[in-house]
Amino acid sequence: MRRLQIRREDVTLSYLDSGGCGPVVVLLHGLAGSAQELAATAAALDDSYRVLALDQRGHGHSTRRPGDVSRRAYVEDVAALITSAAGGAPVSVVGQSMGAHTALLLAAWHPHLVQRLVLLEGGVGGGAEETSAQLGSWFAAWPVPFPSRQAAVEHLGGTATAVGWAQDLEEREDGFWPRFDADVMQAAIAAVAETPRWAEWQQVQAPTLLVQAERSYLDAAEVERMLELRPGTGHVVVPDAGHDVHLDQPQAWTQLLRSYLDTGSVPPGS
Repeated sequence: MRRLQIRREDVTLSYLDSGGCGPVVVLLHGLAGSAQELAATAAALDDSYRVLALDQRGHGHSTRRPGDVSRRAYVEDVAALITSAAGGAPVSVVGQSMGAHTALLLAAWHPHLVQRLVLLEGGVGGGAEETSAQLGSWFAAWPVPFPSRQAAVEHLGGTATAVGWAQDLEEREDGFWPRFDADVMQAAIAAVAETPRWAEWQQVQAPTLLVQAERSYLDAAEVERMLELRPGTGHVVVPDAGHDVHLDQPQAWTQLLRSYLDTGSVPPGS
């Protein structure tokens, strides 16, 4: 995949582009992630699709300290990417966690840009303000720089998510550093938690698949209401997976996603 960039107002947005001329699929990572953690997802699609994986503002190789971390800013970044790289034609948008929230709002605010929507461990948002502060404090407490990627994996708990984060650390002369700042992450997730977007959820016109982990972060009542408000929404639970389904169960995830993008329906037995 080629790494490219576009400029929008005061930010530079970096993204990976698989090339090719197939239907376009846009991938959006979650909080503190980057396009790199979706490389396996992109690889599972790139024989038939053109995949664009964005480093959202404040993350990865995009502008590290943007002046605006509002939900509107994140959504308009994706709209700009689709307009610039895909000519503004409707595309499939796949988002995980915070990236799923961005994708949901994009589908509501720019319905002409979204042909199909996949939300991986993502809901309507809203939540306790303390959670955002706790996340910010946790990121700020990382003992950086890490002396090695393995040290980072061990500190972060040795999980698949820890491995994914460690692989994306930036290597500098003094060690390995995250590609984000804790206070920016706190502000970005606080914007998601600010208010539940039920009105926007009901405005979405694109066919939608909601994918949950068996050990989901999503509230069961929230998921139930989402499905009640939009009864045509597909819903799949991936066994033996936590919030980062794409890292915990990459094969199950990519098979499910590929099947949905190819056929527009949830595969039997899912």
